[in-house]
Amino acid sequence: MALPKRFRQAFRMLALLLGTIILYIAAVLAYGTYDDWRPPAETALEPEQISEENPVRDSILSFVTWNLGYGGLGEESDFFYDHGNMFYSGGRMIRAPREFVEKNIAGDTLFVQTTQSDFFLFQEVDVDSRRSYYINQFREIGEELPGFAAFFAPNYKVSRVPIPLLEPWAAYGKVLSGLATYSRFQPYESLRLQLPGSFSWPTRIFQLDRCVAVHRYRVANGKELVVMNVHNSAYDADGGLKRQQMAFLRELLLEEYEKGHYVMVGGDWNQCPPYFRFDMFMPGNTQGYTQINIDPEFLPPDWKWVYDPTMPTNRKIRTPYVAGESFVTIIDFFLISPNIRARTVKCLDQQFRFSDHQPVWVEVELL
Repeated sequence: MALPKRFRQAFRMLALLLGTIILYIAAVLAYGTYDDWRPPAETALEPEQISEENPVRDSILSFVTWNLGYGGLGEESDFFYDHGNMFYSGGRMIRAPREFVEKNIAGDTLFVQTTQSDFFLFQEVDVDSRRSYYINQFREIGEELPGFAAFFAPNYKVSRVPIPLLEPWAAYGKVLSGLATYSRFQPYESLRLQLPGSFSWPTRIFQLDRCVAVHRYRVANGKELVVMNVHNSAYDADGGLKRQQMAFLRELLLEEYEKGHYVMVGGDWNQCPPYFRFDMFMPGNTQGYTQINIDPEFLPPDWKWVYDPTMPTNRKIRTPYVAGESFVTIIDFFLISPNIRARTVKCLDQQFRFSDHQPVWVEVELL
C-alpha cells in the first residue's frame, strides 16, 4: 500500500536535509585536507624586532612563561570544545565577545609594561585570527617592549576551522597563532622545530601543529644559552602524542647540554611536573578531569623542574571561572639544565582574569 502523499513529501524533505548535511561535511573535510598546513621539520625564524644587546653579559637572568589564551579565555569565558563536542556548541562560547578579547589583550600589554623580565615566553598568541577579531597580539605586545628581540613561531595555521560542524554560521573560522618569544638580548639563531606526532585524520587537519621555538644566544663567558619556548599537545586523552613530543625534546635537550650550553625551557607542557598531584589544590574534587605527570626518569636527576607549588597556573574552561569551584592545577613551568641554578620562582596570581593560564616568573643564575 502506497504511503500517503504527505508522508512521501516529508520523507523526501528529510532525505534532502540529510543529503545536504552529508555533502556539507564531505566538502568541509575535502577542503580541510587540501588546505592542511604541513610545516617543515625545521624553519628559520625571522625577527619582528631586533635587540642591540649581544652577547648575554649577565649571569643572573629572569624569565616569564605564560599561555595568553589568544585573548579569548579570560575569567568570563567557557569553551564549547572542552565538553568534547565538535558538532554543536550547546549554547556554550565559541568565541568570546570582542569586549572580553580587548580587555584580555589590554591585560597582556599591561603585564609586560609592569613586569621586569629579560625573557618573555608566551604561548597561544594570535596574529590573524577570527576568534580574536584579527587583532595582532604579537605586534601589540612587542610595541610595549622596545629594544627587545621578538620572534613568532606559528603552530596553528588554518584558513577555516569549521567546528562546530552543525553550526556553520558560527564556525570558529580562520586561525593564525603560535609561540611568541621576546628577549632583551639578540639571538644569533632562532628556529622553529616541528614536534612529532599528530591526531588521526580528520581531527588533525583542524588541530595545532605543535612545535618548539629554539633561540640561541652567545654568552660573554664563551658559552651559549639555548632558550626554548614549548607548547605540548592538549586533548590528548592517552598522552600518546605528548610522549612522542617529550622523547623528541629529551634528545634535543641532552644534545645541547652535552655541547656545554646552558639550556632553559619554559612553556605550557599540558602535563604536571614529576610527582606533583594534579588535584593538589582540590583534593578528590577532580570534576572528571585528569592530567598526566612528566616521567620522573625523563632526564637525569641534576636537571630541575622549576615551578611554584603554592599557586595554580591553569584553570579548566567548561564554565566561566569561579574561585574555589573551577578546577585548577599546574601545567606551566620551567626546566633548567644542571649548569643553571634557580634563585626564585613565583606564579603571579591574577585570578585568571586575562587567560585560563597564569604567568610564572623565575630568576636564575648561569653557573
